[in-house]
Amino acid sequence: MEKKQEDHISVLQKLIETCRNAQEGFRTAAEHVKDGKLKEFFNLQSLERAQFAGELENIVQRLGKHHPDRAPGFGGKMHNVWMDIKSALGGGDASILSSAEAGEDISKREYDQAMRAELPVDIREVVARQFASVVNTHDRVRTLRDQFKKAA
Repeated sequence: MEKKQEDHISVLQKLIETCRNAQEGFRTAAEHVKDGKLKEFFNLQSLERAQFAGELENIVQRLGKHHPDRAPGFGGKMHNVWMDIKSALGGGDASILSSAEAGEDISKREYDQAMRAELPVDIREVVARQFASVVNTHDRVRTLRDQFKKAA
């Protein structure tokens, strides 16, 4: 495998890990929030990140790595443990939204870094489309967090 392909795979593997972390984070958030609409929102976001990861895994396979890494990373697992602890201590939905926003800050940063990489046009288009959704979700989570803080 040539160096450039390896570089592309490396960038995509990092995004796959980021998506799997977000998938698990949103799933964990959905388990802990009390508000039904938030639960639905978090479950939908978890599903979307699973789809993003799957799309990126297909590209990695097309590039020649037949078994892309599919597991969430350690940082994502620790973030979920922190969310569990906050929930157990009675942090409430606003606290979980704050944790979700922090997770989305990480996702935005990782996608921004990927957009700076020299990716082929077809792959860049996929990453750009996913990045736009990540930014939209981040902003939605921030707005919800602010609404729930005011209501508390």
